[in-house]
Amino acid sequence: MQAGLAMAAASCSRGRKRPNILFVMTDDHAVGHVGCYGNSLVRTPNMDRLAGEGVRFANSFVTNSLCAPGRATVLTGAYSHVHGILGNSEAKDAVERMNPAIATYPQLLQKAGYRTGIAGKWHLSHDPVGFDSWCVLPGQGLYFDPEFIDNGTRRKIPGYATDVTTDLALEFLKQKSDKPFCLVYQHKAPHRPFKPAPRHAKLYERVELPYPATFDDDYATRKVAREAEDMRFDVSLEGDYPELPKNLPAAEKKRWIYQRFVKDYYGAIAGVDENLGRVLGYLDEQKLTGDTLIIYTSDNGFFVGDHGWYDKRFMYEPSLRVPLIVRVPGAKARQVVNQMAMNIDIAPTILDYAGVEIPASMQGRSLRPVLEGGAPDDWRKSIYYSYYENSWVLAGKGKDAMADPSFQYFTPHRIGPHRGVRTASHKLIHYYAEGDYWELFDLEKDPNELRNLYGEPDQAAVTAELKGELQRLRRHYGDIA
Repeated sequence: MQAGLAMAAASCSRGRKRPNILFVMTDDHAVGHVGCYGNSLVRTPNMDRLAGEGVRFANSFVTNSLCAPGRATVLTGAYSHVHGILGNSEAKDAVERMNPAIATYPQLLQKAGYRTGIAGKWHLSHDPVGFDSWCVLPGQGLYFDPEFIDNGTRRKIPGYATDVTTDLALEFLKQKSDKPFCLVYQHKAPHRPFKPAPRHAKLYERVELPYPATFDDDYATRKVAREAEDMRFDVSLEGDYPELPKNLPAAEKKRWIYQRFVKDYYGAIAGVDENLGRVLGYLDEQKLTGDTLIIYTSDNGFFVGDHGWYDKRFMYEPSLRVPLIVRVPGAKARQVVNQMAMNIDIAPTILDYAGVEIPASMQGRSLRPVLEGGAPDDWRKSIYYSYYENSWVLAGKGKDAMADPSFQYFTPHRIGPHRGVRTASHKLIHYYAEGDYWELFDLEKDPNELRNLYGEPDQAAVTAELKGELQRLRRHYGDIA
C-alpha cells in the first residue's frame, strides 16, 4: 500500500494531472449476470466495454452481503463492526448510524481539492457528507417518478429512476471547474421489485431463459438453507405476480415465476447499461476518458434462482461475489485478474490513484499494484465475511444477547448471523446463533456448495486449518472480543 502511495505522490509531484474518478454502483447485480463475466443473454455492452478497456476481477467479494452495509463499507474501506452499519436500518431514529469518526473517501478527496458529487441511491440513515453537491433517493426510492433529496430539499422528478439518476450525473459532469472530479453514480436498479423502463419491458418476451444448475436444490446437507423458505421462488414470490396463471402445478409455477423474475431483472440491468453508455459517451465527447479512473461494481451479490432463491445475505457464492471492473487511464487493457479483491479495497484504491494518504481506519488494500501488473507477494490468500442482520440491534438487545440461548430474534428470510472464511479451494461458515452450526465446502470439487463436509472424519485437518484462519482474520480485522 505504501509503495502505491509513493507512486501516486511521485506522479503528482511531476505535474501529472490527478485522475478524475467515476464510481458506478448498482444494487443486487449478481456477478453471473454481466456479459463480460460469461452471460451471453444479458445486455451489458457498456459494462463489457469497460472490461475490454480495463481490468475485470474474477474473484471480488463483499464483507457483508446487504445493501446499506455494502455501501458504507465502500465509502469507508472498513468492515461493518468498524463503520457501524450492520444491517439495513434506514429510519432517521435508527440505532444504526455510520461512525462519524471514520473517514470516507469522498471526504478525503474533497479536502484534497476534488469536486465531489453523488447522484442516485444512498440508502444510509444520515445525509451524505463529503460532497459538494448531492441528490439522492430516500431509502430504496421508486422506479417511476421518484422523489429525490436534492442537497436537503425533497423534490419529485418525473421519469424513470435510472434515467433520472443519469441526468443528474451528467448535470454534475457538465459543471465547469478547474478541479478534478469524483462522481459517485449509484443506481437503484436492479433492486427488487424489478421494474424495467417501458422500452425494456419486453426485451426477453420470446426467450426461454435457462435455469441455474441448483434451481431444484433439496438443501439435503444444509440445515439453515433448508429453513430459509422465505427466499424460495415457490414460497414467497407468488403474490408479486397477480397475472400468474391459477392452479399451476408447483414445479410449473416455480418455473413461471422464475422466467418473469429474471426477464424483469435483465430489463432493469439493460436500463443501467444503456445509461452507463450515456455517461461514457459524454466522457468521450469531452475528451475526459483518458483522464478518468472508472470503477463499476455492485453493493452485494444476489441469488437469481440459484438454489431456488432470490435475495442475498448468505455467504454462498452468488451472494458473496460481485462484479468489479476497473478502467485505469493508460493501463493495459483486457486484463482478467484472479487475485482476491474485496469491497474494502475500493476506497484505498481511489485514494491511492488520487495521491491522497490512506487513513489507518481503512482495512482494505489498494488494488493499484494488481491493476498495474502484479500483486505483492503478501497479497491475501483468504477473505473474511461477517453477516450480522440488524434485528437484535434495533430491539436494543446488543450483540451480547446472542450468548443467551433463550434469546429469540426474527431475521428477514430466516437467515441468522454468521461469519466465515473463504480460500481459493475451501469455505468454512459458522452460524453462531444456530446452536454452533458449521458448514464446510470444497469449492474445487463442489463449486455449487451442495455438500456440507463439516464433521466428516477425513475433513478434520482442513477444518482445523480453516478455523485457525477464521480466528486469525477476526483478530486482524478487530472483529473479536
